Amino acid sequence: MGYLERIDSYRDDMIRDLKGLIAIPGVAGGPEGDMPFGEDVHRAFLYMLDMGRKADFDTLNVNNYGGHIEFGGRSAGGEAGSAEGETEVMGILVHLDVVPAGSDWDYPPFEGQVTDGRIYGRGAADDKGPAIAAFYAMKALKEEGFTPGKKVRLILGLDEEAGTGWKGMDAYFSKVEKPSFGFTPDAEFPAIHGEMGIMIFELVKKFGKSKLQGIELRSLTGGNAANMVADHARAVLRADSYDEIKELLAEYRKETGYKMAVKGIGKSLEITASGISSHGARPEKGLNAISVMMGFLCKIGIVNDDMADFIDFFNSHIGFDLHGERIGCDFSDEASGKLIFNVGMVRSDNEAGKLTVNIRYPVTIDDETVYNGMMSYLDKYDLGVVKLNHQPPIYIPSDDPLITTLMEVYRRHTGDKESKAMIIGGGTYARSMENAVAFGMTFPGEPELAHQKNEYILIENLITATKIFADSIHELTK
Repeated sequence: MGYLERIDSYRDDMIRDLKGLIAIPGVAGGPEGDMPFGEDVHRAFLYMLDMGRKADFDTLNVNNYGGHIEFGGRSAGGEAGSAEGETEVMGILVHLDVVPAGSDWDYPPFEGQVTDGRIYGRGAADDKGPAIAAFYAMKALKEEGFTPGKKVRLILGLDEEAGTGWKGMDAYFSKVEKPSFGFTPDAEFPAIHGEMGIMIFELVKKFGKSKLQGIELRSLTGGNAANMVADHARAVLRADSYDEIKELLAEYRKETGYKMAVKGIGKSLEITASGISSHGARPEKGLNAISVMMGFLCKIGIVNDDMADFIDFFNSHIGFDLHGERIGCDFSDEASGKLIFNVGMVRSDNEAGKLTVNIRYPVTIDDETVYNGMMSYLDKYDLGVVKLNHQPPIYIPSDDPLITTLMEVYRRHTGDKESKAMIIGGGTYARSMENAVAFGMTFPGEPELAHQKNEYILIENLITATKIFADSIHELTK
């Protein structure tokens, strides 16, 4: 049989291995012993390396920061500049960490339940399913006796979602040469030839003490990650009477239709807001619970002036805007469209309020332009900026041979002649390599499932994507 037919024969094995990988809760965290990103994602890493060894691939673990599975070319493990490192390498870069599961799943997020032709679980679409697909694409080629003219390397990252600035890849590429070209299956089909710049930063305001009597905001929390639209927010209030607050909340819910709840906690009042989660690159598909909560808090007259200013700033210059329209960064270009603005988290107590912001900016501008656009608004409210992470945009012309080859293979397997190579707001591991792009695995017309509850992958799409990856490897390395 050929390698495409062999992929069909792998169906049960692929389902089993993906279920096993999903069952490992791979949310990257702080270091634990010799595990830089915690035990859970380390277990997922060892799981994949073990799969590679059992399939007789060469494997490498770079101090538990990352590693790879490979075949073809010279033997694995060559450091940059070494004899082994001189062979041209095609890289396929995946990540094994996931965002937090969140709440309200209909299926266990860390089990890999198979229902109605789908495999449910956090990471099924982003990025454990694609990792399994890429692995089995390589396995099919290898077992059919294909000898690539270039080394084919499946690189395993561990902190893509963690907000660490990809420390794992920095450590890995300090020991191993970067691929000459490649792709990351961490977005959507067809080929993606550009990615908008990404900024993650905090807007921080310190609060002075207030001696006035009235409604106090004791704490405010919302969201789980910068690159997610917050699906929850919680405020704890203290006042002599809560009747007026409850009346205002009832009116706000009636006017807006937003899901909010209220209950007493000791002598305090807890208010919760529910939103709809989505990826931070596609905030239009969600509803930000932080915006919902801030819209209400501005109505109740917080006694602390600094807290009130913090809330006023949010509602006056952010609110439900998705493109920085009122905060001085309403930028766009023809290639990539409008800037994308998402507040992923809020944390506030008696001492300070903090907004964690994720911005995706057009490929033709830079991060300083974005910051400069916001500064006058921030200065007015005495807000400081803490820069956490920045990834410049990437862009490869759509007529580059890498792009044209990937597009040809995609069209061959799908019959889709209409979809074109595109630029996205999402940030992928393609940024950590040279001459690399995102390629798959969400197909056109399929729902956006990354970072959402009830994340799943269609088994048929898993098989089809594996065939696309196998053919792409074959065409690019033969």
